[in-house]
Amino acid sequence: MLLLALDTATPAVTVALHDGTDVIASSSQVDARRHGELLLPAVDRVLAEAGVKLDAVTGIVVGVGPGPYTGLRVGLMTADTFGLVLGVPVHGVCTLDGLAYAADIEKGPFVVATDARRKEVYWARYADSRTRLTDPAVDRPADIADQVAGLPAVGAGALLYPDTFPSAHEPEHVSAAALAALAAEKLAAGEELAAPRPLYLRRPDAQVPKNYKVVTPK
Repeated sequence: MLLLALDTATPAVTVALHDGTDVIASSSQVDARRHGELLLPAVDRVLAEAGVKLDAVTGIVVGVGPGPYTGLRVGLMTADTFGLVLGVPVHGVCTLDGLAYAADIEKGPFVVATDARRKEVYWARYADSRTRLTDPAVDRPADIADQVAGLPAVGAGALLYPDTFPSAHEPEHVSAAALAALAAEKLAAGEELAAPRPLYLRRPDAQVPKNYKVVTPK
């Protein structure tokens, strides 16, 4: 097994290789505006560090969000392209699940929350680092204060809103290393992973202007 994992659902552009036992190479850069520029060079860097060629990869793991439309689709389209070219399966993993897996919390419940912009967070509750209790959702922190009261929390969304998440701590962003390790564990146990389909949860930030005037040639 050689899994290539990547995620662009948060400001982190993160890539890792996992050989079925351990992460053998990884790269993470935080830049919310340059996912498209940074992702492929990061893949090249990770492959070079591991000393393997792309055609040695036996499976792709991609974070499916939730996340902003523009950044998230970069990773998903890249994963789909790699899968098609290499003829290998593409496995989807919820980005929040990757953060939960990397969280240094021995016992739950706890919350994972990432920054959804517009003064909202993407979030879910977990029983432990491998068990999600609720579907991913997007809400204003104040609207979910009662549901998360007293729970530890991880992720950039939790760190942004200490009034709602007073026990927030790192990791701030997801790592492909955690996604790869989680996926490898599930695959080894015979579990079926999700399809690589995006969890947008809301409409894109970019919208066609209202009252758009169509100009036709004379």
